[in-house]
Amino acid sequence: MARDRFTTWLLAVFAAVAVALALIGIHGVIAYTVGRQTREFGIRIALGATRTEVLAMVVGQGLRLAVVGALLGLLGAYAGARALDSLLFGVTATDPLTFAVVTVMLLLVATGACYVAARPAAGLDPATALRQE
Repeated sequence: MARDRFTTWLLAVFAAVAVALALIGIHGVIAYTVGRQTREFGIRIALGATRTEVLAMVVGQGLRLAVVGALLGLLGAYAGARALDSLLFGVTATDPLTFAVVTVMLLLVATGACYVAARPAAGLDPATALRQE
């Protein structure tokens, strides 16, 4: 039992590291994209866009990427699940509930990362944003 517990613990640690890296990666990509679109957001705000509209636009862009990534990840996970079949107790390697819960959790993490990266864009001063290159 000790070997199986260690393997499970090790997989859990790797999963936690993967979630942390996903959070950092999504935040970095969205922050970079927001930085490149500062002038566009300044124009939108100057023309009357509200903070909520800019926030929704940035989070929506990030979530579109996250949904595509989640779908590709589901395909890869389904294909690789057979390798983990011997380590699972009480569930099958392709348990639909597990796939659904993990996908929803990762999309929630992506939403949080997008929101944190989008906040600065939503609070831009239009005059300052338009002066930047």
